[in-house]
Amino acid sequence: MLFANKPTSRLSKSFNSITVGLLSPEEILNRSFGEVLVPETINYRSYKPEKDGLFCEKIFGPTKDWECHCGKYKRIRYRGIVCDR
Repeated sequence: MLFANKPTSRLSKSFNSITVGLLSPEEILNRSFGEVLVPETINYRSYKPEKDGLFCEKIFGPTKDWECHCGKYKRIRYRGIVCDR
């Protein structure tokens, strides 16, 4: 990963090979943490993700930084708190 504030002269920009492999079913289950319960994706009126849908904020995180879906918790002071709604 390249960072803007760190010098890039020490990082190697070339490589010889890339190895790609498949995950076993057990490894897939270990890495997953969300479940889609309803087939809806986005509300067509509000353009917000549907609860328990494909783009649910429980799975992928909030749409806006430091703000829950309902607006109960706003700003960085509520960092790490999960909304109960």
